[in-house]
Amino acid sequence: MSDNAIKSASSFGEKTDNTGNEFLAFTLGKEEYGIDILKVQEIRGYEAVTRIANSPEFIKGVVNLRGIIVPIVDMRIKFKLGEPTYDQFTVVIILNIFGRVVGMVVDSVSDVITLDAEQVKPAPEMGTTFDSDYLIGLGTLDERMLILVDIDKLMSSADMGLLEKLAA
Repeated sequence: MSDNAIKSASSFGEKTDNTGNEFLAFTLGKEEYGIDILKVQEIRGYEAVTRIANSPEFIKGVVNLRGIIVPIVDMRIKFKLGEPTYDQFTVVIILNIFGRVVGMVVDSVSDVITLDAEQVKPAPEMGTTFDSDYLIGLGTLDERMLILVDIDKLMSSADMGLLEKLAA
């Protein structure tokens, strides 16, 4: 393994073996993103949510998922990707983050891809559009490029404040 591959692998987190890491690929606007598949509990179609008064705009509300009240975050609003539309392709990815169940609305889900450490490049600074602290890196697979999001870090961030508010 080269020095660059070792550096890339170390940014991957706990998984540094040669089997690769699996990411769920989804789209927000025209960009393709990826999150660790192990954080995904299930994928559902978008359904009406119950709004919660005084919640941030990106928190669409909550749904009752088999007896568990789940907050739903619209990532298109959170990332300021324009006015979101809700159609038959709009999906909610149900995540399990530190034992908390959270849903995130995305435009569509495409597939699960496996990336080796060599296929993950460091994330460049992206200014104010997206804080690169929440990025694992950029995954490259043939002609595709995925923006790999550290969903644990993003959902538990002070900016999001979601998990702290839930715990309160």
